[in-house]
Amino acid sequence: MVVGTAAPTLAEQAAVRHHLVGHVSVDATYTLADFLREARSALDDIWARGKTPLVVGGTGQYVWALLEGWQPPAVEPDLELRSELEAQLAAEGVGALFRRLQALAPEAAGRLADPRNPRRVIRAIEVATAGADAPSIEPPDFASSVVGLDWPRETLHERADARVEAMYAAGLVEETRGLLERFDGGLPAFRTIGYAEAARVVSGDWILDEAVARTKTETHRLIRMQATWFQRDDKRIEWVPGDDLEAAVRAVETAALRPVR
Repeated sequence: MVVGTAAPTLAEQAAVRHHLVGHVSVDATYTLADFLREARSALDDIWARGKTPLVVGGTGQYVWALLEGWQPPAVEPDLELRSELEAQLAAEGVGALFRRLQALAPEAAGRLADPRNPRRVIRAIEVATAGADAPSIEPPDFASSVVGLDWPRETLHERADARVEAMYAAGLVEETRGLLERFDGGLPAFRTIGYAEAARVVSGDWILDEAVARTKTETHRLIRMQATWFQRDDKRIEWVPGDDLEAAVRAVETAALRPVR
């Protein structure tokens, strides 16, 4: 999945070594625990080569889990339960699943940053049903500095809309069609923003313009959710103007000079 994920180009990967890019199959189950294990392995490899890693992105939960040392429970997917939850999702919507989580594990429901994300709700129910403990925190053996690019919300929406249009122009529908020829359309990967809407074009349910508009709307919603993870008053984050490239470079270079281990 390249177009819809804005994966770094081959030229970008040749200029700077990237890690954890394009290495998971579309039909694979990939959890936060998997990411933390692989991300920490990549960090250790970079440090062993005398380099300073840059963690770039991304999904707020995954970023802070890495930097804060979360220890998520290692719970294997329960396929039978997941099938039941998928059926309930289709019949009653994500709100019903979230209410089920609230009844089962109120604390887990309270920690969930995005109760409208069915994948997160289903996973939280799986973990709670397995009787696993809530994620614990073990401070990592490294220090980190966080630099955030600060954009007005209106500008973020404009940039996101331009990116959506560029993805469709770059062949998102064609890429999705090719993937659907190889993989089951019911996989979670095809419910992600961009691919979910492009799949509706492939199936003939939507015309292209509707898919583009829906993708923009969903991306705006994602921006609101990400803002709950990366808040302007968070003292851990050094915010610099998003349109000031020199300030951003200076902030990253300064951070890179601080001792990490």
